[in-house]
Amino acid sequence: MTQDDLAGRDWLEAELLDSFDEEVELELEDAALSQQIARIYKDKHPDQIDRRVYFQSLLRLQSELIKLQDWVQYHKQKVVVIFEGRDSAGKGGVIKRITQRLNPRVVRTVALPAPSDREKTQWYFQRYVPHLPAGGEIVLFDRSWYNRAGVERVMGFASEDQVEEFFRDVPEFERMLVRSGIRVVKYWFSITDEEQQFRFLMRIHDPMKQWKLSPMDLQSRVRWEQYTKAKEEMFARTNIPEAPWYIVEGTDKKRARLNCIDHLLGLIPYEAVPHEDITLPDRVFNPDYERAVLPPELYVPKKY
Repeated sequence: MTQDDLAGRDWLEAELLDSFDEEVELELEDAALSQQIARIYKDKHPDQIDRRVYFQSLLRLQSELIKLQDWVQYHKQKVVVIFEGRDSAGKGGVIKRITQRLNPRVVRTVALPAPSDREKTQWYFQRYVPHLPAGGEIVLFDRSWYNRAGVERVMGFASEDQVEEFFRDVPEFERMLVRSGIRVVKYWFSITDEEQQFRFLMRIHDPMKQWKLSPMDLQSRVRWEQYTKAKEEMFARTNIPEAPWYIVEGTDKKRARLNCIDHLLGLIPYEAVPHEDITLPDRVFNPDYERAVLPPELYVPKKY
C-alpha cells in the first residue's frame, strides 16, 4: 500500500469518525438521561439492531439520499413526503436522519403550528399550498393536511361536516398535485399502545424531552381508540393509486428509520447525474494588506 493510499485511508477514517460523532449526538437526543430508564428500555427491546450495523446502514442510505437530492435538483423534480402517525411514533427521528446530510435549500421540512384565526377562515388546504415544492425541491411535511382527519377530528376542532368535506376534497387535491408533476409519498408511523405509553413516560422523566409533551399529546393517550377509528377511516378514504399510504412499523425506532429511508429511495427512479469538476482556486495575497487587530471583547470566551 502506497503512502497516498495510507493517507487516503486515514482521511476516510477521520471523516467516518466525524460522522459517527454526529450520529452519537443525535442518539443522545433519543436516549434517556437516567441510566435506570436506559436499562428499562433495553430490557423492553432486547432484539435491538446492533449499533455498528445500524450506523453502517444509515450512512449508506444517507449517501444514496445525496444522490437522490442531486437527481431531484438536476432534473427539476418536485417531491412531497408526508409523515403522519401517533404522537411519539418516530416521525421526527426519521426526518432528522433524512435531512442530516442534505442541502436545506433543496430539502426542507415543514411543521406548521395550529392555524391562526385568519387561516381558520381560509380554504382548508390554502395554508399548505405555499410550502409545496418548486422544481428541484423536496418538501418533508412533519404532519400535514391530514391533521383534519386526525387530531382536529378527534379533539373536536373540526365539525363532522368539515371532516366529510375534507374526505371528499383530499383525493382530488392530491391528484391535482400529481398531475402538476409533484410526486406525493405518504407514510404512517405505527406503534403499539404499550410502546407509546412507554415513550411518553420516558419524556416525562427526561428534562431534555419534556417540551415534546403537550396537553394534546396527553389527550391522545385518553383517546387512543378514537384515533384508531379515525386512522382506519382515513386509510379507507384517502388511499388512492396516485398517492397511496405506506405504513412503517415504528416500535423499533432504528429499524423504522432504515426501513423508511430505504423504501423512499426505492420509490423514486433516481440515478447519478453529471457534476462539474471542482478545483480550489489559489488564494490571492496582497502584500500591502495588513490584518487588523480586533479587540478581545469581540471573541467568544474559551471555556472549553
